[in-house]
Amino acid sequence: MKVYIDGEIHDGERATISVDDHGLLYGDGIFEGIRAYGGRPFRLEAHLERMAYGARALGLSLPGGLEGLREAVERVVEAHGGDEIYLRLVVTRGRGPLGIDPTRCERPSLFCIADTIALFDEERRRAGLSMITSSVRRPAADVLDPRIKSLNYLNNVMAKAEARRQGVDEALMLNGRGQVAEATVANVFVVQGGQLKTPPTSDGCLDGVTRATVLELAAELGIDSRVETLGRIDLFSADEVFVTGTGAGILRVSSLDGQALGGRELGPITERLLAAYAEATRAAP
Repeated sequence: MKVYIDGEIHDGERATISVDDHGLLYGDGIFEGIRAYGGRPFRLEAHLERMAYGARALGLSLPGGLEGLREAVERVVEAHGGDEIYLRLVVTRGRGPLGIDPTRCERPSLFCIADTIALFDEERRRAGLSMITSSVRRPAADVLDPRIKSLNYLNNVMAKAEARRQGVDEALMLNGRGQVAEATVANVFVVQGGQLKTPPTSDGCLDGVTRATVLELAAELGIDSRVETLGRIDLFSADEVFVTGTGAGILRVSSLDGQALGGRELGPITERLLAAYAEATRAAP
């Protein structure tokens, strides 16, 4: 592991942040998870754009602007090396006295972690994910807008913990109206009658970079796709169900609340999208 912190590269075990950093104390900050393939960050500009509007929404300055973020990513990728890297790019409000007042923080802090990640092994990827419907609901946009990838992930953590206590891989998170929002760290897709569908961000999901990539690939492949509200019933009636995320890639979901979803094998549309996504990452960015 290599870590860039405010202009310097550190080995992972020597990388530290201050205990009075408001990102640690109050979750006051934003982050991006980014993949690099062959030393080239995938969809970097899309990630930086999302971080930029998240920072504006929070009134948070980006150290060095977008160029400063690019430099952090490039330097830590070069320092880490390797063909496939997972990056965690983080901007916090910075160090400040106790108390939530953000104006008392002198300057924001920027760090970027470069490491490997394996959320699920190959056996689980082949078998498909088991999922439960979480009792933890996604907050509405007027509480915590899901389009801001903030450091406030306790909602997702509790849903994941609930899934693991029940012995399954993932949790389906609904919004306050009982509509599908997302999985704990991934967007949800269904295929019904050859049509690809995924919920809108207004229903409580992150505007995922991998989600956008899948929608673009579907258009290129001539797959009819729609962004529309989904209910839990739509997963049970679907021919194929999968989730997408930077860390997960594209992963089939094989069951929900103990009931099998879709067929026993990888569906044809999921398979086509997987192949197209693998090709896109090889041609990064």
